[in-house]
Amino acid sequence: MALITIKNLGVTLGAPLFSQLDLAISPGDRIGIVAANGRGKSTLLKCIAGTLDATAGDISRSRGLRIGYVEQTVPPGLSEIPFHDALGHALPDEQAETEAWRIDVALDSLDVPPALRQLPIGRLSGGWQRLALLARVFVTDPDALLLDEPTNHLDLEKILRLETWLASLPREMPVLIASHDRAFLDATTNRTLFLRAEQSRMFSLPYSLARKALDEIDASEERRYQKDMKTAQQLRRQAAKLNNIGINSGSDLLTVKTKQIRQRAERLEDAARPAFQERSSGAIRLAHRGTHAKVLITLDNTTVETPQGGLLFRTGKQWICQGDRIVLLGRNGAGKSQLVNLIRTAIAEPEKSAAAIKATPSLALGYSDQTLAQLAENETPLATIIRRFEVGDQRARSLLAGAGFGIELQARPVGVLSGGQKSRLAMLVLRLTNPNFYLLDEPTNHLDIEGQEALESELTAQQTSCLLVSHDRSFVRAVGNRFWLIENRRLLEVDDPEAFFSSASER
Repeated sequence: MALITIKNLGVTLGAPLFSQLDLAISPGDRIGIVAANGRGKSTLLKCIAGTLDATAGDISRSRGLRIGYVEQTVPPGLSEIPFHDALGHALPDEQAETEAWRIDVALDSLDVPPALRQLPIGRLSGGWQRLALLARVFVTDPDALLLDEPTNHLDLEKILRLETWLASLPREMPVLIASHDRAFLDATTNRTLFLRAEQSRMFSLPYSLARKALDEIDASEERRYQKDMKTAQQLRRQAAKLNNIGINSGSDLLTVKTKQIRQRAERLEDAARPAFQERSSGAIRLAHRGTHAKVLITLDNTTVETPQGGLLFRTGKQWICQGDRIVLLGRNGAGKSQLVNLIRTAIAEPEKSAAAIKATPSLALGYSDQTLAQLAENETPLATIIRRFEVGDQRARSLLAGAGFGIELQARPVGVLSGGQKSRLAMLVLRLTNPNFYLLDEPTNHLDIEGQEALESELTAQQTSCLLVSHDRSFVRAVGNRFWLIENRRLLEVDDPEAFFSSASER
């Protein structure tokens, strides 16, 4: 029996986000919701949670059903409240007095360190803030759980911890997950909803298998569309010939026949529908100016330290060569960011660099950090491009339009843009920098699956040279051709990331 039933649901905000959506959510369902940035995933979850009214259709819920909705952002007023107290505030007054034990159970189930439990939410890392929002919902003992981008800002260990936690939930509890993390969806879901403006598709499969099935359906529909349009063209040519013969011969029968054939062509054209094409959120392209140097960076037993001077690890003798796409692996706090910063300094400010790091003088750096700190929050996308690059107003507008920024978005402050929009702006800035070596720290944060795949294609097709840090397992597997692992205070080269992924899940 379905706990939540959705009938003919639709939401239009300027243009339809989705329409005529039918969905039955039953006990035991683990549903992944997939769509491009801004295409209705969060909107659908809000409709199910009851915080937003749909434009059309109905949602019915079982009597007394408690729905827990975990949003993407920290609600206003919560930042100054300690982690522990924030959970207490989520409980009704009568429960807060008699069932305060729920708070510690929720904190323990997510392995929250005691030192973090008294910190204000606003002082936690982005990953712990996400888990704090999850714990606030879990403490209320919901019957169904809605998660909006739950892996954003989580490192690999926390992602795997979240996967384990979801697997430990009561089997009958339905969970809906809106996410762009392909590996996470594969690990946590058994059904996949591809949310579309006109005809959404549901498969009783996890993401990767569902994606293959969807691609086959889309390809079949595109073949059928091309066949129907070809047939319609043939009918129109046949009608034109008969029409000429009918005019020359004065035959009324041929005139009627011509009209019938044209009507058949029109019916075929009206009924034909091209395969679904995702409305692009904007193209992601990278530049790679190239260099004649074969060895780009040399690490000569470089010492990597904490800001206080404590030893994290030594690199040994390592080289980064042209065409290398090196993924830097290591647990949280192992020193990945410190090594990235040392290499960045060696390229951008060689006079300040340690002697143990040498970068070829011809390197042009393209750098992006996971917080996108290189983007000024109070600056518009248009001002960002014009200020940084020698392009005129018209060229800047054209570049931004190609990256998915319409006239209205071009004039908004960067600080009010969505995470996906900021990521695409950062990718455009990288492209215009025209580098020949990339340092990328969590480049897929906030990018939808379309954007992730475009970035993967750009990095691999152009044989781009880069060093990257990422907790996105699908992205790492697709892009990396070398893997460095920080372990036991040493930097080791490993054949692939799988052993590290497995060990992270066991911690």
